[in-house]
Amino acid sequence: MTAENKFNTVTKSHTYVLSFEDINRSKLMTVGGKGANLGELSRIEGIQVPEGFCITTEAFKEVTENNIELNGLLDELMSLKTEERESISRISAKIRAAIENASITEDIVDEITNHITKFDNNQAFAVRSSATAEDLPTASFAGQQDTYLNIIGKNEILKHISKCWASLFTDRAVTYRIQNGFDHRKVYLAVVVQKMVFPQAAGILFTADPVTGNRKTVSIDAGFGLGEAMVSGLVNADNYKVHTGEIIDKKIPAKKMAIYASKDGGTKHQQLEPEVQIRPVLTDEQILQLEHIGRRLEKHFGNPQDIEWCLAGDAFYIVQSRPITTLYPVPEANDHENHVYISVGHQQMMTDAMKPLGLSLWQLTSVRPMYKAGGRLFVDVADSLASAAGREALLNAMAQHDPLIKDAIMSIIDRGDFIKLVPNTQPAPGKNAPVNPALAPPAPIENDPEIAANLIKQSLASVEVLKQNILTKSGTDLFDFIIEDLQGLRRGLFTPQSLAMIMAAISASSWINEKMSEWLGEKNAADIVSQSVSNNITSEMGLELLNVADVIRPYPEVIDYLQHTKDDTFLNELVKFTGGEETRDAIVTYLNKYGMRCAGEIDITKTRWSEKPMILVPMLLNNIKNFAPGEAARKFENGLQEALKKEQELLDKLKQLPDGEPKAGETKQKIGLLRNFAGYREYPKYGIVSRSFVYKQALLKEAEKLVHAGLIHEKEDIYYLQFDELREVVRTGELDYQIINRRKDEHKLHEKLNPPRVITSDGEIIVGRYQREARPADAIIGLPVSAGIIEGRARVILNMEDADLGDEDILITRFTDPSWTPLFVSIKGLVTEVGGLMTHGAVIAREYGLPAIVGVENAVNLIRDGQRIRVNGTDGYVEIL
Repeated sequence: MTAENKFNTVTKSHTYVLSFEDINRSKLMTVGGKGANLGELSRIEGIQVPEGFCITTEAFKEVTENNIELNGLLDELMSLKTEERESISRISAKIRAAIENASITEDIVDEITNHITKFDNNQAFAVRSSATAEDLPTASFAGQQDTYLNIIGKNEILKHISKCWASLFTDRAVTYRIQNGFDHRKVYLAVVVQKMVFPQAAGILFTADPVTGNRKTVSIDAGFGLGEAMVSGLVNADNYKVHTGEIIDKKIPAKKMAIYASKDGGTKHQQLEPEVQIRPVLTDEQILQLEHIGRRLEKHFGNPQDIEWCLAGDAFYIVQSRPITTLYPVPEANDHENHVYISVGHQQMMTDAMKPLGLSLWQLTSVRPMYKAGGRLFVDVADSLASAAGREALLNAMAQHDPLIKDAIMSIIDRGDFIKLVPNTQPAPGKNAPVNPALAPPAPIENDPEIAANLIKQSLASVEVLKQNILTKSGTDLFDFIIEDLQGLRRGLFTPQSLAMIMAAISASSWINEKMSEWLGEKNAADIVSQSVSNNITSEMGLELLNVADVIRPYPEVIDYLQHTKDDTFLNELVKFTGGEETRDAIVTYLNKYGMRCAGEIDITKTRWSEKPMILVPMLLNNIKNFAPGEAARKFENGLQEALKKEQELLDKLKQLPDGEPKAGETKQKIGLLRNFAGYREYPKYGIVSRSFVYKQALLKEAEKLVHAGLIHEKEDIYYLQFDELREVVRTGELDYQIINRRKDEHKLHEKLNPPRVITSDGEIIVGRYQREARPADAIIGLPVSAGIIEGRARVILNMEDADLGDEDILITRFTDPSWTPLFVSIKGLVTEVGGLMTHGAVIAREYGLPAIVGVENAVNLIRDGQRIRVNGTDGYVEIL
């Protein structure tokens, strides 16, 4: 069917075509992302945009909405999932054919014709798709719908408009919408028809470096002819980097071919002469001119832009500008100074996006200011980097905590100009508090195990007092009470005695490893002598769940019920079965002690085990299946005997050396410090999380009142307000619910972001590297935190509730905060993407004697579930066997 005889004569009172000059950003739903941006661009003085017009989404709806065949196919498509590729491909092809064959009504054709006749008869056009869910600040659909170049004549233009409409249903576009939750029926397509420019050069301009994120660096790709050769990957483009008006880098590869327009329509590929291939596409003057244009557009749109440009004669034409959607947001500073931000999440073993209430409450627990970006928290260490002493303390701390952060900071220091060393600087009060207070300089402490036990007793007693006192508070009084309690918490958590204990254990561990290596050639000796220490609340949590499994094991009816129930009220149902009461009592006792914990527990909004006890059931069933009764005591005793045996072995070897007796005496004293105080390292976080859960329960009671007052729809809506905002809502009884909706959308976007370990105020992500010395060439490298070499089956687990682990399994995951500890009793080894020597996973791995490597970049993608692997926890690498 030709374009001419596809028309019929239905009349409608819609605007089907708009000229660029009649379009601005408010017309997004009418002309799509590309059309709205082109209309906006054409209004900016001094920016040259080739003339054109848009066929609106009203025309697309007119042609598609009443098409019975098409609607039946869309119904089929709606039910498909991403992995059903064959079905997606088959149905998408039918939809494209149905759209290309659909009649275009006469009134739409008339409007298109009126706009075409404003140009010369033989004028060539670019016909491009413009989707309503494309080129938005939050999602880039770039390149998913089609573009047709050098289209000449009305019939050809009409045919290619239909082709553009059909391209909304390419396999790639359909799959992207399914992945990102866009409804196929709610994404409409407009079409841009734009006067063709025949350029000698074209390319892409990013107003922020798309690789590093640096907002002060412009990155320009340039090729000869039309931009399509470059976009489609047919040629290597020149790349130029411009930093604040200065060209800092040029890459000029050989460009063997270019795409040019054909005289009769369409495009042709053309080989370039050898001397042209190596010639720069742009002069320095043109590069700087483009940078200037990019900065103007960035200022107009208010965010970094991805800009398509072409050069015809001496003029640059802009054919598209869209937001760069892949950049990680920069923590906000209210000055123009240079800042270096390090991720709090990488130190807390929790890199997931947090909700506003969780972010704001964690900020209130901190002794040092924290800054928000992308739903995560960051600490500014610029003040530390400005002084020699600050640098040394920070680098020492990060060597313990996360060597990749240390290496990234070293690379900033090596530049010399980003944060300058100021002689005799005194940092602002509070600004230079340790990034992690547990890594402050040590104070001497008596080697007495009772010190830790007494501090724990005091902390437990204070939580009981908090539970009683908070019952009397409501309204704004509750918020003021929580603020006051948090101030007390900050003072109490890191008392000189508490810090001295933590630091004594860290220093003793470092000393043992260093001296045993130097004197005896023994690597990582501290890992073995720190097994089964006292007062470790986190490792006890894993062992005590084994004891709960022992209570359940004799009762087959209870086990069968737990294997099949999905009901969160299962605790109430248990009493119907023999052994049900004993099971319930054991689980409730466990929850009374550990129920405030959960994955990602630094975010108060995350669901706690007490709120959803079902989370524990798979772990309990695992323990029943994998272990015999009494495993907790056996595990602890085995670890203890191994530690004592190792201690004796070290002391015996030392006594054989010259000066052996004093060396053995000092080593024994250091091992005593390590065993007495290493367990307490886990306690401060338990204290914070215990108090946070008390706050949460009180705040949810206030939320119930807000639901009754009709201010929010469900209690959990308060999670999308900051602590001070929530207080204000409680005080005034007023809330614009749009804030909640907007924050929910923002949180979904934040969840997709991958937070950097280190980011500067320029938005540049600084990536640290491991040194590869003496490791196999194909090994995957990380930080060794618990010694030993083991082989086993890799189990890639992203969600603790999905874990079904056996004793031959090695756990591979992004991060493990304390809540993952109950899984550690079932596994053979551990590999995580995030962590350092003193983070929770590392401490517990050593305590349980599990070989472990942390800080393995991209581990969950590099290692596949089920692969057989070897983990070298002594030297810090993984081999896939």
